[in-house]
Amino acid sequence: MFQPSQHDVRRFFCAVRRKLRDGSPLLPVEAQAARWVGEHPEYDADLADEERALAAAYAVEDGRENPFLHLAMHLSIDEQAAIDQPAGIRAALQALAARHASLHAAHHDVMECLGEMIWRSQRSGLPPDGEAYLDCVRRRARG
Repeated sequence: MFQPSQHDVRRFFCAVRRKLRDGSPLLPVEAQAARWVGEHPEYDADLADEERALAAAYAVEDGRENPFLHLAMHLSIDEQAAIDQPAGIRAALQALAARHASLHAAHHDVMECLGEMIWRSQRSGLPPDGEAYLDCVRRRARG
C-alpha cells in the first residue's frame, strides 16, 4: 500500500497546480486532483510556492484549514466512491450531491463525517468504523 509522506502530498498538489498553469499534460490521478485544485482557487497561493508549502504548518489553533489535507480528502472521497468502499458510500454520496445539487458541497459534508471517523478512531485506538461513517453520510443525505 502506498503511504505518501506529508511532503509527497504537498509536492504532488503543487506539481498539479504548476502543470495546470503551464498547460502541461496531466497523469490521470493529476487530472482528478486538478478538478479539486480548480474548485479551490483560495488555495492558489499555498500551491504556488513549493518550498513555502513544504515548510508551512497548519495548526488548528491558527484557524486556517490545511489546503493539502483538504484536497487529499477530496481525492480520498473520489476513490471511495469509485470502488464503493465502504459498500454503499457511492450511493450515499450521490444522494448527498443530489440534495445539495453539488458534488463539491457533498464532498464537504462527507469530509465532516470522514474527519469524525478518523478522530474517533485515533481517540479510541480502535480501527476506523466504516459503518458509522456511512451512517453519518446517509443522515446528511436525508437532511
